[in-house]
Amino acid sequence: MNVGAKVALAVAAAALTVSAAIGGLVHRITAADQLATARTELDQQLMNAAYDYAAARKSQARLNPPDLPRPVARAVRGGIRVTYLRQGTHPLLWAAAPVAHGEVLALSRSYAPEARSLARLDRTLGAVGGAATVLVSLAGLFLGVRMGRRATAAARTAESIANGDLDARVRPDGRDEIARLAASMNTMADALGARLEAERRVTADIAHELRTPVAGMTTAVGLLPPGEATDLVRGSVRKLRVLVEDVLEVARMDAGVATPATEEQWVGAMARRAGAGLEGVTVRVRDDATVTTDPRRVERILTNLAANALRHGAPPVEVEVDGPVVRVRDHGPGFPADLLAVLHTSGPQRFRTTTPGTGTGLGLTIATGQARLLHARLTLRNHPDGGAEAVLTLPTAT
Repeated sequence: MNVGAKVALAVAAAALTVSAAIGGLVHRITAADQLATARTELDQQLMNAAYDYAAARKSQARLNPPDLPRPVARAVRGGIRVTYLRQGTHPLLWAAAPVAHGEVLALSRSYAPEARSLARLDRTLGAVGGAATVLVSLAGLFLGVRMGRRATAAARTAESIANGDLDARVRPDGRDEIARLAASMNTMADALGARLEAERRVTADIAHELRTPVAGMTTAVGLLPPGEATDLVRGSVRKLRVLVEDVLEVARMDAGVATPATEEQWVGAMARRAGAGLEGVTVRVRDDATVTTDPRRVERILTNLAANALRHGAPPVEVEVDGPVVRVRDHGPGFPADLLAVLHTSGPQRFRTTTPGTGTGLGLTIATGQARLLHARLTLRNHPDGGAEAVLTLPTAT
C-alpha cells in the first residue's frame, strides 16, 4: 500500500471516529436533557395533583394504580417522591408520591414522542456524519494521491540517478517536507554529478597521459636482448598497456562519448575471433545468426568474459553460440554468493576484490558497459552443473 492510500485511509478513519464521537455525545446530551425536562414537567403535574387530592378536588392522578412499576411502588412506600422511565416498545414516564394512609398517588404519560424525536436526531446525525466523513475522505484521498505522486516521482528520480542518469531531477512543488526532500535530492544529484565528472576527468587524463610512456616502454622492451628478464618486463608492459586501454574505454563510456560503428555480422565469426589466442577457450556454434552491431565491441565483450573466466574460474572455458545468444561458461567454483548479489543489484564494481590476489578488475565493468551501449543484455549467473556463466543476448538484425 502506497503513501497516498495510507493517508486517505488515515483521514477517513479519523473523520469517521470524530463523527461517531460527536454523534454519540450529542445523542447522550439530548437524551439526558429530554428526560430531565419530561421528569420535571411530570413531577410538577404530580405536585399539582397532590394539592387537588388534598383539597378533595378531581385530578388526573390515579390512586394506587395496578400497573404501577414495582421499583416505583417500593420507593414511594419508603416515603420518596420519584419519577421513573419504563423502557420498551411503548415507553412510559411515571411520577409517584406518597399520600395519607399509605396510599400512592401516581401520574404516567407516554414517552414515545421524545423517543421518536431522539430517533430523528440520530438519523440526522448519522446522515450529517456520513456526508462529512465522505467529504473529508475525498479531501484526504486527494491529498494522499497528490502526496503519493510526488513521493513516487522522487523515488523514480532517485532510481534513475542510481541507474546512471545523473541529469534526472525532481521538480519541487510546495513548501512542505516532500518539497524539501526533492530540493535536497536535486542538490545531492548535482554534487554527485560534479564529483563523478571530476573523477572521470582525472581518470581519463591519467590514462591518456600514461599512453605515451607506456608506448615508449613497449618500444624500449623490443630493443632488449632476449632472456627471462626481458620476457618478464614484456609481460608486465603488455598488462600495463591493456590496463591503460581499459581505463580509457571506461572513461569514454562514462563520459557518453563512445559511439558504436554498426554493421551486419555473423555471431559465430565474432565469437571465433574473440576466442582466438586464448588458450583453454573452445568456441562452438550451434546455430549461427546475423546481427547488426559493432563487431569490435562485441568481440571485446566476449574476450573480456572469456579472459575473466580463465583468470577466476577453471578451464575448459566454453563459448557457445545459439543464434543471437552467446554463452561463456567455465568449470570453476562459480561466482561467490556475495559477489553475485552485488552483480545483480548494482552491477560490477571496478577492481572489486573477493579474495586476496583476485577480483573482477575492469573486465566485467567494460563488458557490461559495452553491452548497454549496444542495447544487448548481459546476464551473469552460476550454471546449474557448476561454474560461472555469462549470457550475452544481442539484438537481432531487422
